Amino acid sequence: MPPVPEENDDSHTEPTPVRAVHFAEQALLGALFLEPTRIAEVDLDAVHFDNRTHALLFAAMRTVELPDPEKHRESADWVAAVYAKARPQAPGLPHTYPHTLVQACPHPGHVAAYAGMIRADHARRTLRVHAERLARTAADPTLPHRVDATVAQADRLGSLLDQFSGQFAPHPGSLPRTPVAPEPAAEAGEEAVDDEQLLLATATGSPQTVQTMRWLMPSDFTVPLFGAMWGCITGLVHRGGSVDPITVLGEAQQAGLLTGAVTAQDLLGLLSDPHGVPDHWGEKIVRRALLHRARTVADRIVVFVDEPANTPYQLITGCRRALAEFASLHTRWNRATQPAPTTPAARGQGNPSAIRAGPATAATAKQLRTGIAR
Repeated sequence: MPPVPEENDDSHTEPTPVRAVHFAEQALLGALFLEPTRIAEVDLDAVHFDNRTHALLFAAMRTVELPDPEKHRESADWVAAVYAKARPQAPGLPHTYPHTLVQACPHPGHVAAYAGMIRADHARRTLRVHAERLARTAADPTLPHRVDATVAQADRLGSLLDQFSGQFAPHPGSLPRTPVAPEPAAEAGEEAVDDEQLLLATATGSPQTVQTMRWLMPSDFTVPLFGAMWGCITGLVHRGGSVDPITVLGEAQQAGLLTGAVTAQDLLGLLSDPHGVPDHWGEKIVRRALLHRARTVADRIVVFVDEPANTPYQLITGCRRALAEFASLHTRWNRATQPAPTTPAARGQGNPSAIRAGPATAATAKQLRTGIAR
């Protein structure tokens, strides 16, 4: 017997709340009990059914030999045989349920339409499962290669969308009807704050390295102020300007970053304590941004899927757009992690303050977490 869903409802009773697919499944099975030969018009497998009992009955229909149409009109033997085939795996299935299914079918000739509803709901459920896996993978700190695992799960989700795209016809109004909420900001944890502060300090001390770090964007930072400061530094570097804490401070002033909560002394202190090399800290920032983007993309897909007004084609379009945002960041991650030749000056060699690639001093980190970064 073909596989049937294992995690769905194993009861013949109506779920709460009752979804449209439940009635579509009942109508399709009722149509096949009435006219078994119509099973040739149904391009489904048992796994497409949401209700496990319905899946078992459909699988039984696939395995029990079809009856002669004339004899079937006068005998319920085939119905009894299907019931007998399915019941061992559904012990609570009452013998009257096939009759209930027959009564639930408005028109046996509409089996293709019922099958389309079932296939669409299966696509919706499957996309949700894969989106949840993507979110769990990206959020799991115990995975030894979390980025690789996250990218692999995103690729599987993309392949699934390619598979579904050939099953549902396009139509006007392809975008999901669900409004897209802004991406939530990543949590500015202790480690993130330290990494971002050290990136700014080391980039100010080794501006030549910044030329090779176009893969790092201000939006990758968890602290908006630090992202804006990175924009100030890269702006100076790409214009060929002089880069040191004072000139960066001038850029920050022009960008309106000096406020009552953030003073010139604060920013000078932020830029004057380099440790390590810029690309080391930059890679950590992009990695964190990539995992955060994977979680937000997964959440967005779940929102699309949970909106019943979205058609399968709209779901596919919306999910592809969301995954494209992840793919663009993944491209930048690949650029960040590709080995590139560097000079001693670019790597901070010979600079005593660049020897230790560790966290900021305790005093600086505490100030950032309790002051500027918040």
